[in-house]
Order: sequence, then C-alpha cells, then structure tokens
Amino acid sequence: MTDIPKIKLNSGALIPQIGLGLWKLTDEQQFNEAFTAAINAGYRHFDTAQAYHNEQLLGAAIKNCSIKREELFITTKIAVQNFGDKKSRHSFDESLKKLGTDYVDLLLLHFPVPLLRKKTWKIAETIKQQSLARSIGVSNFTINHLNQLQQYCEQLPSVNQVEMHIFLQQHELKEYCDQKGIVIEAYSPLAHAKDMDNDTILQLATKYHKSYAQVMLSWAQQQGVVIIPKSASPNRIAENIDIFDFKLNSNDLRLLSQQNRNLRTCWNPELVP
Repeated sequence: MTDIPKIKLNSGALIPQIGLGLWKLTDEQQFNEAFTAAINAGYRHFDTAQAYHNEQLLGAAIKNCSIKREELFITTKIAVQNFGDKKSRHSFDESLKKLGTDYVDLLLLHFPVPLLRKKTWKIAETIKQQSLARSIGVSNFTINHLNQLQQYCEQLPSVNQVEMHIFLQQHELKEYCDQKGIVIEAYSPLAHAKDMDNDTILQLATKYHKSYAQVMLSWAQQQGVVIIPKSASPNRIAENIDIFDFKLNSNDLRLLSQQNRNLRTCWNPELVP
C-alpha cells in the first residue's frame, strides 16, 4: 500500500497529502464502490460537504469498514445556505450525526458568503474549542477575504481549499498562505478534464511512463499542497494515488509553470467582496 506523505497544520494535526473528493457521489452503490476502492488503494482522507448530500453515505461506509476512525481524516464543510451563527451550529451538529462520529478532522466554511462569514467563522472557532473539529479552515477564500478574516479571527485557518491545477496555479495566493502558515488544499486538481491534450503534459507522461492525470497530480503534490482528486472509477481512484514513486525535475516544473493561464472550471470567488 502506498505510503502517503502528511503535512502538519497550524493546529498541530497531520493531514494526508491526497484525499478522495466526494462531490456528486450520491448513489449509494457507486459511493460504496468508490470508498472501498479508495481504502484498498491506501486513501485515508475523505472530503465531503453538507452541499454534497452524502455525509450519511460516508458515515455508513466508515462504520462498515475495518479501518479505525482515528486512522481516517474526515473533512466536511458548512454549506452556503447554513451560514450564520445558529444555522451553522445546528447544521454542523447534523453533519456529525450523519457522519456517525463525535468529531471531524477538518471543518471548512464552503464559500466566503458576504455578511455572514464572520458569524460563521466564530462558530467554527467554538466548535474547535469544544474539540468537535480538530482543525478549521475555509474554502474559496481569496487574499482579500483572508485579510478581512484576520481582523476578527482568534486563530487563522489551518486550510484554504481552492481550485488549483497546472492551468490555474494561484501563485500569489499560495505565497500568501505559505507566509501565514495556511495550507492550500487543491480541489479540481485535474481541471475537470477541461484540457487533456496539452503537449507538455503529454510529453512528460510519456517520459515518466505515467498518465496525463498523474503528471497533473504530481505537479500539484510537488507544490506542497494537499490534493483532492474526485473520481467514481475504482481504476482512476487507484491511479490517482499512484504518484509518489516519481518526481518531476526542475526543468519539468519550469515547463509546467509556463502552462498557467488562469483557467477556472468552477465558481470565481474573486467576484465576492
């Protein structure tokens, strides 16, 4: 089984550098097949959210698997519609029930909702103080949003989960988060397969006898970020974690850095004040 590197968060917790994204996995049979394939391939990090409507499926899968809870890293996120003090706390309590656990390893605010994100962050801080979340963080926050958060937070986020891939490299945000001790978590690290015929990536895939996707994931992993590839295919789930037996060299990385073109495949939080 693959030995997965871990990154230390500012909370002191260790987060596996690759996890399985669970977005859109709402069919029970498909979910269980994906979860089983992931466990067998060596994944111990699973990324869900209230908005994914599958926390209960993850909870059941965890209960039925042979891996101890403390060996797993479970992330969930407070949905946009649940922002605010009372709603966010109530929704989190519901998330714990669905997940069948008395804590999550990481709780994120899913989006920088105007006006309500301050109240919701304060609830997240309380949840962490009560040891119901080992670490707390945000998702889709820009430098502007993080600067605002610093004005009222008691602790900085452990994680900022954002879209990041070879075609959206987020250099400024990455540098900012590095300086603040915030770990970047890259969702959609394969850019939703929007560009799968890039000549540079194809050449490197041939050079290393790896797939196109594995080169993309290796690039992200070598940036020192956590990667959350999403797949329902057992074969691709296994392929995506099989990236720790090769390293792109400095010239490869230089060539890949030139492929950045600000390609967003998801929502654009830069439009949010």
